[in-house]
Amino acid sequence: MRQKRTSQASIFEAFAEHDIGRELQVMSAWLDEHTQVLEWVHEDLRRQGVKETGRTGLSAESALRCGLLKQHRQLSYEELSFHLQDSLSFQAFARLSVYWSPKKSVLQRVISAIRPQTWERINDRLKGSAQEARIEPGRRVRIDSTVTDTPIHEPSDSSLLWDGVRVMVRLLEQARELPGAPSLYYVNHRRLAKKRARTIWYARGARKRALLYRDLLEVTRATLGYVESVGECVKQAGGWGPAYEGWLSQVNHYRPLIERVIEQTERRVLGGETVPPSEKVVSLFEAHTDIIVKGSRDVHYGHKLNLVSGRSGLILDVVIERGNPADSQRYMPMLERHAEAYGTMPRQAAADGGYASVENMREAKRRGVEDVAFHKKRGLSVEEMVKSKWVYRRLRNFRAGIEAGISCLKRVYGLARCTWKGLAHFEAYVWSSVVAYNLSVYARHRLA
Repeated sequence: MRQKRTSQASIFEAFAEHDIGRELQVMSAWLDEHTQVLEWVHEDLRRQGVKETGRTGLSAESALRCGLLKQHRQLSYEELSFHLQDSLSFQAFARLSVYWSPKKSVLQRVISAIRPQTWERINDRLKGSAQEARIEPGRRVRIDSTVTDTPIHEPSDSSLLWDGVRVMVRLLEQARELPGAPSLYYVNHRRLAKKRARTIWYARGARKRALLYRDLLEVTRATLGYVESVGECVKQAGGWGPAYEGWLSQVNHYRPLIERVIEQTERRVLGGETVPPSEKVVSLFEAHTDIIVKGSRDVHYGHKLNLVSGRSGLILDVVIERGNPADSQRYMPMLERHAEAYGTMPRQAAADGGYASVENMREAKRRGVEDVAFHKKRGLSVEEMVKSKWVYRRLRNFRAGIEAGISCLKRVYGLARCTWKGLAHFEAYVWSSVVAYNLSVYARHRLA
């Protein structure tokens, strides 16, 4: 049976006599007290087939601790590998030997194997510890939303068509290696697509751009036709096998996305139609990306997050939304999730003005929330929301504290832009950032 924990805390562990070192020591002590979380991580590593021994593996304990270090200090895998060799505090926290540290490829493999559900369970366990220590009773909460961007470039129809041609040409080149592949003939339109996309970017006038778009669309359709004909030829030649199945899975993934890009380009550029954001494709590689517009500010390409924070500064809950739901629609669901976690509704709740509505205020009070304060009143009177103007001012000022927490998460813990690929890894990235932030806040409360 594999060991979930390959090392024990040692009296010779050296944490630096520095604020960061003391903080890491308290974080390490909390992890030592809650060894059950290692079983959850062990299950994730086993499910992904990740080794926990040898030079290409890492124990569940070290994998979790290295993941926390990465998010806590916002390091790349290359930088994390260096610091694990260079820093005694990092080695002590990660429970690694002084004489060996994992390479960046090993770190990437084991950290990315930890599922978002596991990170969320760890955060729930941390909330329980904060409640037991009377750091966070959960009786007064504040709610706000933000956006985390996905790792994509600024989308445009021309760049997406160019991406489609590049992907399909790559698939055509891979098809040459398939068993039973015939002598393939196709025209490589990659350079032409790039040239047309760049010309469209600098072109002036809708008529001129439309002519260029027609040419780029024709090139994209022709390349898509090559891929489909190659697939049929390989199939008829008896080229079945794992290589063909892997190639075909890529084709089946990208083809519908490219067809949707072709359709949205025709509707928008040639037909003059306004395509709804929910029907748009903004990336072939991160197809789960949503178009988010918060108020009248810049457009974001990523996912909207709704967060709940308490008086301690801990992030008590995060919901990664699908699409761009209005804040007012998410107010009661966030309170209900909080009540499910703590067994009761909070006594006081403060939220941004986007959550304000008469229905939300009345429903929250009916469910047991005594004071409901919104940053913007939006037709509500202070007397309807809270007991007095003094309480309203206190809750409004209390709500502003979550802005500082979100700013810290974005600047220090990388929540402004996810650097991991895929929806599951996006969710894991968000939750790992939140857990690292919460562990740090918890440690500072314990050190105070």
